[in-house]
Amino acid sequence: MTIRLGYGTNGLTDLRLDDALGLLADLGYDGVGLTLDHMHLDPLAPDLYARTRRVASRLQELGLGVTVETGARYILDPRRKHGPSLLDPDPEARAARTRLLVRAVGIAADLGAHAVHCFSGITPPDTTADTAWQRLADSLAPVLDAADRSGIPLAIEPEPGHLLADLADFHHLRVLSGDPPPLGLTLDIGHCQCLEPAPPADCVRDAAPWLAHVQIEDMRRGVHEHLPFGDGEIDFPPVLEALDALSDAGYRGLTVVELPRHSHAGPELARTSIEFLRKHGPSGR
Repeated sequence: MTIRLGYGTNGLTDLRLDDALGLLADLGYDGVGLTLDHMHLDPLAPDLYARTRRVASRLQELGLGVTVETGARYILDPRRKHGPSLLDPDPEARAARTRLLVRAVGIAADLGAHAVHCFSGITPPDTTADTAWQRLADSLAPVLDAADRSGIPLAIEPEPGHLLADLADFHHLRVLSGDPPPLGLTLDIGHCQCLEPAPPADCVRDAAPWLAHVQIEDMRRGVHEHLPFGDGEIDFPPVLEALDALSDAGYRGLTVVELPRHSHAGPELARTSIEFLRKHGPSGR
């Protein structure tokens, strides 16, 4: 299997980051999806550069690749989940999210990351679709400039319930923004099962030219709930075959297990997840 497997730290929040990285290396993961949060490389705390360099050294020591993820729930506002977003009615609030993403690009450059992940946010009440899309494009422009300078793609994730919810929405943003080279895609396999019209394996093939990051977990049709492998409805062998073929399309990033609500069982799920993916991938059958 050419798939480079990782595990998201948002599913290991009960572990210190150093311990989480050591666990993943011991289990045989190739990398980590590092969510910048107060418990794992807080992007807003003092001495960021020094702390980032320590994490970079640890990653190098363990031989782990990394993608920087920015889905921390309360990193900007302790009272609003994922707030403020890139779509917030208040320009200063939107700017705060933009600054965080620009900072994330800088952290990713210092870590040698493959990509920086983000998402659009939910359309605020009394906001037209045209207004929301323009806010998103305008808010991302400085982030894309930073990504272009750093050579690290910005990988936006279609998220059920958000303005940018599916692959068609990604292409809408791409065209609206003028198809900037740094704009890439985070494809979440569970989200494909949840709401895309095509099967997840077809989504992988359709998204291949724009892929900068992949997340993977099980899920059921129409229900946005990240599930351990085997607890949902996804037929994984075709999906893993499609992911395995991505190297031919130029994809060099990670495929990261995304179980953000299962930190209480994180170490065990990290073990069973990699065993499942190896068993059901092309080289495991």
